[in-house]
Amino acid sequence: MAAARLGWPRPGSSVLLLCDLQERFRHSIAAFPQIVAVAARLLQGCRLLGVPALVTEQRPAVLGRTVPELGAQGLPHLPKTAFSMAGAAAPLLGQPGLQHVLLCGIEAQACVLQTALDLLERGLAVHVVADAVSSRSQVERALALAHMRQAGAYLSTCESLLLLLLRDAAHPKFRQILPLIKEPPPDTGLILGGPLGVLGGP
Repeated sequence: MAAARLGWPRPGSSVLLLCDLQERFRHSIAAFPQIVAVAARLLQGCRLLGVPALVTEQRPAVLGRTVPELGAQGLPHLPKTAFSMAGAAAPLLGQPGLQHVLLCGIEAQACVLQTALDLLERGLAVHVVADAVSSRSQVERALALAHMRQAGAYLSTCESLLLLLLRDAAHPKFRQILPLIKEPPPDTGLILGGPLGVLGGP
C-alpha cells in the first residue's frame, strides 16, 4: 500500500474513469475541446499500458452521448443519474487489487468532485487529471480542485501520470507512449488556483 500512499499508480492496480464528456456540454464547458484532447491522450496511453477504463454518461437521453473525439469506442458507456460515478463503475471498481483511480471529465464541482470523495471514502488513491477536468466556471473548477486536494486526492496531469505508470524509459511501451507526452498539451487557459491562491498551503 506504500505506492498508494505516495500517489504512485501502477498499471496492474489502476483504472481510468472518464466522466460525462458528452455532446450537450460541448459549448458550455470551458476549454471543452482541449479537455477532451488531453483525456483522449490519457486513454490512449492507458490502453497501451493495459490500464482498464470506462466512460459514464449523465442522463444520455437528455445530455447526449460521449463525444466521438474522445476515442472511447469499444469501452463500456454506462448511463447514470447520480453525480458520483462510483455506482455505475462498481464492476470495474470491484476488481481485485485495485488501489488507484485516474479521474478526468466534467463537471469539476459536481460529478468529478463527488466521484473523488466517494472513491476516497472507499480507501482508494484518487488521481485527478487537472488538465482533463473542467467546468462552466473557473471559480467552481478551482474550488472543486481545492476541495479534492484537501480531501486527499492527488492533482496531476496526463503527462505526469503516464510517466508514473511507465516508471522507466526502458519500458517496452515507452516509444509508443512518447508521442503522447512529447507534444505539448493544448493550452486551455485554465488555472489551478487563481488570484485567491485556493490551492496554496500544505
